[in-house]
Amino acid sequence: AMVEAQQQTAVERVAESKTNTDGKPARLKRTAKQVEPTQQEVDAFISSEGKPVAERTYKLPSMDLLDAAVIQGKGMSADQVADTARILQEALEEFGVEAKVTGVQQGPVVTCYEILPSAGVRVERIKALSDNIALKMHAESIRIQAPIPGKGVCGVEVPNLSRAGVFFRDLVGSSEFQSDTHALPLVLGKDVSGDSMIFDLAKMPHMLIAGATGAGKSVCMNTILTGLLMKYSPDDLRMILVDPKTVEFHTYNNLPHLVVPVITDAKKVALGLRWAIDEMERRFRYFRQAGVRDLPGYNQRPITKQDDLFGGDAVAEAEAKREEVIPDRLPYIVIVIDELADLMAVAQAEIEAGIARLAAKSRAAGIHMILATQRPDVKVITGTIKANFPARVAFKVSQKVDSRTILDRMGADTLLGKGDMLVLPPGSDKLIRSQGAFTSDGEIERVATFWKEQSKPEFIAEIKNKMEKQAKELPEMDDGGDDEILEQALEVIRQTKRASTSSLQRRLRIGYTRAARIIDLLEERGIIGPPDGAGPRTILIDLDGEIPQHPGEEDGTDTT
Repeated sequence: AMVEAQQQTAVERVAESKTNTDGKPARLKRTAKQVEPTQQEVDAFISSEGKPVAERTYKLPSMDLLDAAVIQGKGMSADQVADTARILQEALEEFGVEAKVTGVQQGPVVTCYEILPSAGVRVERIKALSDNIALKMHAESIRIQAPIPGKGVCGVEVPNLSRAGVFFRDLVGSSEFQSDTHALPLVLGKDVSGDSMIFDLAKMPHMLIAGATGAGKSVCMNTILTGLLMKYSPDDLRMILVDPKTVEFHTYNNLPHLVVPVITDAKKVALGLRWAIDEMERRFRYFRQAGVRDLPGYNQRPITKQDDLFGGDAVAEAEAKREEVIPDRLPYIVIVIDELADLMAVAQAEIEAGIARLAAKSRAAGIHMILATQRPDVKVITGTIKANFPARVAFKVSQKVDSRTILDRMGADTLLGKGDMLVLPPGSDKLIRSQGAFTSDGEIERVATFWKEQSKPEFIAEIKNKMEKQAKELPEMDDGGDDEILEQALEVIRQTKRASTSSLQRRLRIGYTRAARIIDLLEERGIIGPPDGAGPRTILIDLDGEIPQHPGEEDGTDTT
């Protein structure tokens, strides 16, 4: 009864502060006996249409929701390791390289043999023999580190005869994950020494993931997301998920952690990035008011009268200046974008600019990004993106040039697939070979369901409404519709010799959605070509002649 009375009092305060008797918005009233409502109470009142909202206490998922580790492979026995070391040394001697195996680092998928070359042996000779050594050892592929950073030896990584599994539960149950060492622990897998690979996203502060289809990129992203859900409630972590394929993140729909529903329309991603930029700037204003430099300092600060949400002169001053009253705590925000290539094909300039602006400044605001792509070419992973994403993860790729695009060096082309990856930590020039942890669909589903049963999603109305408005802004145009705007667009392209969405936006003063739809329609009619990375579309016909009115129509020629 006491809790209900307190809830009713809060609701009455909010209702009283919302309107006067004449129906107009009223200023928040302060009396000696009445405590001012918090912004959270105001938002709760609005979202519930006046119904009391009980304060929630979240429970974190239990380890019982995760699958127990199953032994699928025993790795390499001591005798097998010794035999492989002997064969390796014999292979080197056969090709005229005098070296001795001085150490072994055994991992779940590969074993690293440390070799010490004799005096006068150049390490370039050892690196040039990789294919010959692989043939001699009957190995699928080998990777040579010459030398291993920080050691006076070279490393030859040879695949194990039998893979040992790396399971999500083992890593989540580790002391490193359970401790408070990392603000945002990212679970990746285990390295060639069998040590856990858990990094702090807050220190990275952004990550780029790339790899060919089936190499393990999707499993890695789901492992990262599930790890964060095991550790944090919606009070401490909010997420924006972008899934152009529409199937990768569908399990996470309606999570209470989400800022908006999972974004599947590539044309709406720019709105999500724009909101994140606005939120970043808003947080910086909060930090200035509170006299702190970053999100951890803000959340750990003592609440003073200056930023007390329940009243005081600061509230009246903020109302008078129409400024925001800063909240007690702010959650981390993690933005995960899958298939970056699809987004860059739709609106490269806007997407790249939004990503670059966020990546450059958002670390202090507690906003972090993870980008993933299956097409690691320079048109997708541009120099601007690489410069702002120092932490990178590369899975197996088909070509050496793809490895160089991701990591600025070769090596990812020699990986084995199925979770085998190279990790480039931020601020380091050393690549770490690792085997990604496996997270099953059942584990992901159980953890997501656990959160959904505790609370409904609380989407940010501002961004959700903008996305819904954008979807209704431009009706589908048929071939005969909106001739006037199409004629204007053709005239712009004729004059500028440039067919791009941004050009139409500027010259016709229309929104992105409308300009993009016009470009799509012109492509359907065969007037312009498909997207070509950052450059404008190719103009396929003479715009001074007759313009085709339907897809496939060519100057009135009868094709029958």
